[in-house]
Amino acid sequence: RMPRRNWLVRIAAAAGALEEAHRYPDPLCRQLRAAIAQEEGLPPQWILCGNGAADLIFRAVLARRPRTALITAPAFSEYETALTACGCEVRRHLLREEQGFRLGEDFPGAIGSEKSSAETAGADSSGFGASGASPDMVFLCEPNNPTGVTSPRELLLETAHRCRETGALLVLDECFSDFLLDPDAHSLRAFLPEFPNLLILKAFTKLYAMAGVRLGYALCANASLLSQMRAAGQPWAVSSLAQAAGETALSETDYVGRVRALIARERPWLTARLERLGLRVIPGEANYLLFFSSVPLLTPMRRRGILLRSCANYHGLGEGWYRTAVRTHKENLRLVETLREVIR
Repeated sequence: RMPRRNWLVRIAAAAGALEEAHRYPDPLCRQLRAAIAQEEGLPPQWILCGNGAADLIFRAVLARRPRTALITAPAFSEYETALTACGCEVRRHLLREEQGFRLGEDFPGAIGSEKSSAETAGADSSGFGASGASPDMVFLCEPNNPTGVTSPRELLLETAHRCRETGALLVLDECFSDFLLDPDAHSLRAFLPEFPNLLILKAFTKLYAMAGVRLGYALCANASLLSQMRAAGQPWAVSSLAQAAGETALSETDYVGRVRALIARERPWLTARLERLGLRVIPGEANYLLFFSSVPLLTPMRRRGILLRSCANYHGLGEGWYRTAVRTHKENLRLVETLREVIR
């Protein structure tokens, strides 16, 4: 079972903070940042807390004001939403179904080569020069949302090197990385000192089931960038209740291990059962699965009390693609039985 008791502990911590709710929260989240620093093994000054990862995405874009940006497709829609809101021209790098929606070795090349003064002088108002200027920002999601697929760390490092050469800011969204069997082996956190152009996003939303609390944080060795991001939004973005819940969540090490074990056990079971139903399942590594069904599922499943995430609005996907969470065995069994009822 999902450890409900731990969730109640976080709620109790937030409720306890109500006694201080008449005061403004610490705008710098000093105690929370100290706890995150200990968890991540990084200096507190490399951490910026926000009102969820989405808040930090918008802050990064507002701080940099990019003219052009490169994102993958399909990917989390908030990247493009934030970029277009700031008038940025967005290029999409298509992840292909026949390649399992995996990031290819051609991706660093899509970023371009080192910017020259000629390129900069020749760039037009859209950010594209006659020779094709490199993007100012690059967004990657690892594991990717909605595919759940990861990329080799060597490829991510090559991408970080290319971004450093071109002057692009690489925003690496690791919000779902805590569900990996070995998150440290995949994360670029240890390489932050080497790449001042690297910004890593994390959130309490997923692993700690705190979506409604709204709490996320950014990791970066570039103090100037974090300062610009802090100034790009409201000063009290993280409530005292969210800060208290976050501190408590970070102390729940046993909970994290149990959740990872549950996902590692249930994900292959659910994958196999979905495939037996004739569905095309993408072998993701997170706490959700992307699959394709030629039979419409959204309405008939909703009528039976189960909500699937339609992925028809993702660039690079379309009708027939759905995402489902990997939950407890009882819930996963109900999902499979209900799908069998709808598909047959």
